[in-house]
Amino acid sequence: MESVDNFKGIFKYYKSNKPKPSFDDVISLVDPSKLTDKVSKMTLSNITEDNRAALLGLRKTNEWELYSFHDHPGLFLIKNPFTALGQRYWIRKCLETYPRKPNKLNIDIETLLPDWWAKCFETGQCNRQLQKKLRWTTLGYHHNWDTKIYTDENKTPFPEDLAELSDVVAKYLGYSCFRAEAAIVNYYHMDSTLSAHTDHSEVNLEAPLFSFSFGQTAIFLIGGKDKSREPSAILVNSGDVMIMSKEARLCYHAVPKILSSELSPWDDKEDLCLISDDDTLLRFISDKTLLVSSMNKNYKDSVWTKFRDYMKESRINMNVRQVLNETQNSLTDYHFNDT
Repeated sequence: MESVDNFKGIFKYYKSNKPKPSFDDVISLVDPSKLTDKVSKMTLSNITEDNRAALLGLRKTNEWELYSFHDHPGLFLIKNPFTALGQRYWIRKCLETYPRKPNKLNIDIETLLPDWWAKCFETGQCNRQLQKKLRWTTLGYHHNWDTKIYTDENKTPFPEDLAELSDVVAKYLGYSCFRAEAAIVNYYHMDSTLSAHTDHSEVNLEAPLFSFSFGQTAIFLIGGKDKSREPSAILVNSGDVMIMSKEARLCYHAVPKILSSELSPWDDKEDLCLISDDDTLLRFISDKTLLVSSMNKNYKDSVWTKFRDYMKESRINMNVRQVLNETQNSLTDYHFNDT
């Protein structure tokens, strides 16, 4: 007997514009005083302050707010740990740097662009049509959308800064051995959706998946390991970090709707501060001085204008995962720890 697809019904409900859906049942962390019995704010013990946070555009880790979801064990959300400057840095990276070759883009099938963002402004004016064509960029191990299989031949160097960011989040959550090896950067516009799917291509399905969101707000749906379970709807705002681990790692999830946000945290003047180079040691970034200058160059509004204009009607999501088991150095390496 074929199972009922309850996920599809909820997806269609929130996707609809006529009639517009009610958001009464959407879980929102915007106002902690209105949290339902479906969410709990967590207190982590023995948090050691990670000095790398400031260099990566993050607040002090002891100021982060971590939430768990009662109906979804293994699902967590860190409520916007980024500073305004940090949001500007990562948004700019996703637009200006990560879509460059040798990374892979959805528009490669149509045309190979060495530098998509530069091409968008080649004439001196913004080519909005070309901007909207970019839907995804892959980093590190490149996800094969047809076979759903990673290969060692389809791999490029993983960005040092994103590996560092992921490591800070992983250490905060107690994942001391996490390695950022693959990422998909998704680019959403106000009419974009992401259909129900699971992320199961990685060899290592025990490691968590980190999902960083910037820009306009999304309704995120997460259900169970099959589509018969009715999903929960969660509001994800700019800067939020979603963590899918343990049972939640292989659950169906989707984005049925993008909503206009009243907030632009990247423009919060009280939170827009330059960072300084110090004696902090980094694990993955080879040129710390370059990181600091790259972060600070986003301080000036005149430099930030093009990126602000893009984000007015867009959302960016970076989802980072570990591909290999801890004892592997490549997909052809099958040496594991003795049991």
